[in-house]
Amino acid sequence: MSSVAGERIRVTIDARTIEVEAGTLVAAALSIAGLRGTRTSVSGQPRSALCGMGVCQECRVTIDGRAHALACQTVCRDGQIIHTTGPA
Repeated sequence: MSSVAGERIRVTIDARTIEVEAGTLVAAALSIAGLRGTRTSVSGQPRSALCGMGVCQECRVTIDGRAHALACQTVCRDGQIIHTTGPA
């Protein structure tokens, strides 16, 4: 399914719904939502998109119940549910 230029879609990030332009990467949507981290490490350090190409895997989130999705490699879809701290 192709998107129309300028089309707005809604995604829910940690129970907060925002609008983004169709084609936006999840990592960008997280930034638009004001989130600077996607999760915390075992030692409590914040983690977020670092390399932007999926190699470092620091941007892992849960998308529509699928854990460990890479935010920097996943395009937002209308109605998508994203959790930065694991499934709700």
